[in-house]
Amino acid sequence: MRYGDKEAAVRRLLDTPHPPVPRDLGARAAARGGRVRRRERALRRAGGVLVGLAALGFTVWAAEVRPWEPPPAATTPPFAGP
Repeated sequence: MRYGDKEAAVRRLLDTPHPPVPRDLGARAAARGGRVRRRERALRRAGGVLVGLAALGFTVWAAEVRPWEPPPAATTPPFAGP
């Protein structure tokens, strides 16, 4: 399809009468947008709380277990007495 054909097809579409739009469409869209925004904000806050709790749990676990220290030896070293 050439550019001229595309342009003619678009002009034919624009020359036809536009479909009717409900009067309350803007109000419904604004209400739905508000609900979506509140839901996203709640999910973001819940995710932040979960990440914070995970960090706190890891900190408590690490303070208790101390994974950076070597484990105690299974046997005692031989005694080299005097």
